[in-house]
Amino acid sequence: MNTDNSKSLFERAQHSIPGGVNSPVRAFKSVGGTPLFIKKAKGAYVYDEDGNSYVELINSWGPMILGHAHPEIEAAVRDAIGNSLSFGAPTSREIEIAELIVSMVPSIEKVRMVNSGTEATMSAIRVARGYTGRNKFIKIEGCYHGHGDSFLIAAGSGAVTMGAPDSPGVTPGTAQDTLLAPYNDLEAIEKLLDANPNEVAAIIVEPVAGNMGCVLPKEGYLQGLRDLCDKHGVVLIFDEVMTGFRLSKGGAQEYFGVTPDMSTLGKIIGGGMPVGAYGGKKEIMEYVSPEGPVYQAGTLSGNPISMAAGLTMLNILNTQPEVYQKLEETGKRIRKGFEEGLEKLGLNYTINSVGSMITLFFTDSEVNNFEDAKKSDTALFGKYFHGMLEKGIYLGPSQFESLFLSTALSDEDIDKIIEANYEVLKKIHNL
Repeated sequence: MNTDNSKSLFERAQHSIPGGVNSPVRAFKSVGGTPLFIKKAKGAYVYDEDGNSYVELINSWGPMILGHAHPEIEAAVRDAIGNSLSFGAPTSREIEIAELIVSMVPSIEKVRMVNSGTEATMSAIRVARGYTGRNKFIKIEGCYHGHGDSFLIAAGSGAVTMGAPDSPGVTPGTAQDTLLAPYNDLEAIEKLLDANPNEVAAIIVEPVAGNMGCVLPKEGYLQGLRDLCDKHGVVLIFDEVMTGFRLSKGGAQEYFGVTPDMSTLGKIIGGGMPVGAYGGKKEIMEYVSPEGPVYQAGTLSGNPISMAAGLTMLNILNTQPEVYQKLEETGKRIRKGFEEGLEKLGLNYTINSVGSMITLFFTDSEVNNFEDAKKSDTALFGKYFHGMLEKGIYLGPSQFESLFLSTALSDEDIDKIIEANYEVLKKIHNL
């Protein structure tokens, strides 16, 4: 497989872009080698600058749930471009997409559009603090909520301690208001709430984690969070930037039947365009400026091109339930194929999946939280990643990322993925 053009572009990029990329995971640091520079994509395939094609299992980290270059979404964007790229003023389409989101997502009675998932989560925490008059919030270890200062916090020394900055540039003052607990651990949450009475504004959690690999909530975990928040007067925030409109048209909260107070959205909501949103109960969202005292603004919020793409995407998902049926079937077929391959090879690795999200962890232990995920053999994953790439399968370049499937995958594509998985595992284990 020739990748000379990608190698040349990466070398060139490093002179003008930090690390040669505009988002760290793209640099292939955790798997080694040179990142592929993508030229185009269509359906279930991406094509790099050297002309190589790959079955796509990242889908722009989630947004391309219908596959790349969907004709209806592209048509909507082309139509919108003819009216200018940005107004910085209200448009009717903003109302249409807001009304559609409110009708689809159980927790949302009012919604504010922003430009990224990071903006959405930062704003949601600010609003929760303004609404409750409290400063602290609880973050779950291994859940990723964007690169806002408050979220780049490493674990402290125990369940009732505050976090510590996990990145230069994040101040200890910021970190002291961020409390941490392991995923799937209600006891740790209860200890934090008891140790910080009437000080915690919110708990923010990915209802299905996607940035420590795909990690599912144990039965009763999400409802347990709901109950604890009700007991202590805490705002429960589901970060559904990944799971929103992916697990069901109402997101993970509809899928699992647990309704948070607030939700953050992104990725799919923009049909591939840069976008984010946060919303929730009317009484909470009425604290947002100009209706309330909590300030948040954005020149490109509600951008007409993003709104055109997102509205088209959501209309498709809202009116075509067969989309989720196909995604569920595709996810089950791939999981079953992977499991059969592992059994045939005598390997005992862990597969976590739900709907169209799936991760093969290179560990024989259950993965229920970040500490479990870190037991994975990341060096072996690196070999697996490059082996799959050689077979024409494009995975996320990290053990700690979920794969995101799309409806564009054909039966032949699925068979190719399963066969490649088997052959690569066989080769890297010398079986």
